[in-house]
Amino acid sequence: MTLPLWPAGEGRRPTPRSVTLVRLAGEIARSLATVGRVAVEGEIHRPSLSRGRWVFFTLRDRAAEVRVAVPRSAAARCRMVDGERACVVGSLEWLNDRGSVQLRAEEVTPVGEGAIAAMIAEVRHRLTGDGLIDRPRRRLPRLPARIGVVCGADAAVRRDIESVVADRFPGYPLEIAECAVSGPGSALSIVEALHEVVSRPGVEVVILARGGGDATALLPWSDEGLCRAVASCPVPVVSAIGHDADRPLCDEVADLRCGTPSIAAAAVIPDRAALERDLHEALARAGREAAATTERARHRLRGADTGAALVQAVRRAEDRVGFSARQLDHVHPRRQLVGCSARLAAAGWRLPMGRRLGEAAGRLRAEGRHLEALSPGAVLARGYAVARLPSGDVVRRADQAAVGDEVTVQLSAGALLARVTEVRP
Repeated sequence: MTLPLWPAGEGRRPTPRSVTLVRLAGEIARSLATVGRVAVEGEIHRPSLSRGRWVFFTLRDRAAEVRVAVPRSAAARCRMVDGERACVVGSLEWLNDRGSVQLRAEEVTPVGEGAIAAMIAEVRHRLTGDGLIDRPRRRLPRLPARIGVVCGADAAVRRDIESVVADRFPGYPLEIAECAVSGPGSALSIVEALHEVVSRPGVEVVILARGGGDATALLPWSDEGLCRAVASCPVPVVSAIGHDADRPLCDEVADLRCGTPSIAAAAVIPDRAALERDLHEALARAGREAAATTERARHRLRGADTGAALVQAVRRAEDRVGFSARQLDHVHPRRQLVGCSARLAAAGWRLPMGRRLGEAAGRLRAEGRHLEALSPGAVLARGYAVARLPSGDVVRRADQAAVGDEVTVQLSAGALLARVTEVRP
């Protein structure tokens, strides 16, 4: 009789697979990956800082413990105090070289009001040292193209904001990004939602909104990474977290802090009725100012002496051609100036000022050309001469001079002194 090789009552054991150690390690790693991200509470035991600025500690409970590794990038925003209870968010990973499992942490947050208060105080101290608490606040745009909102997926906060929109400016464009607003991993979720909503076209201001809660529920809103993301946001950020008595750290770095999400929405969403009223008042004020300016200009035009202005313009033209008004009296009588003044006075003053000035300038140029054409200098330049007696009188008829008289012959350039030898009437 052959005895069985296993105890009675048990089924046949499966034949073991033959695997290499590398393959076994790979299967363990893949099995751990199926666990996914976890949030585990426990007591921190013996935290230590490595040369690479990683922090290692043991998270233990009454019946179990696990090794925790905090990367350098996450250690700055984590609080790890020996003997303090904390919640660790991360993923399990297999270490081939050690043959062990560890929890790679993304964040470590304290559990308990005293520990939470201590952590917030430490974060506030670092933010103050970097000048983020007391930084200058940016002004909110009066009429933003689009408004971004970061809130929970099932938040009554969203309905509150939408009701304010319906009351103040129906249909105003909102860009809403939903995320986890409490619990493990929510701080990273809020930061990602903030970055995502700011990247949407036209968003010029963002509201961070959440309902009330206890210190533990609101702890993600005091996360250092979130506070720095708010301070570095390219557009103004309005913080409306919890109720008026709740004061997470993001309130202290935001550009505006509001007691409730509804108040925040009222501060950001413009009042359409008020805008229309301001627009009508501005248009009316502009109309009154334009009318007053037109009336002042009309009054100055009525008081203008157009005849004197024309005479002065002609005199300036005389000066440019080098002749006085006395020398031009016989060429261009003063009565022609009076006629010009009469024509200018009869001009239509209802025409636009620019057009009237242009027409007057054209007439002035024409009169100047006329004067220049009739001036004695222009006549002399064409080869004519002017003879004058010693008395200065111009010789217009031959019988004005006698044989032997000396006359001055004025040429275009220079003059000749001549004696009359013969008179031919």
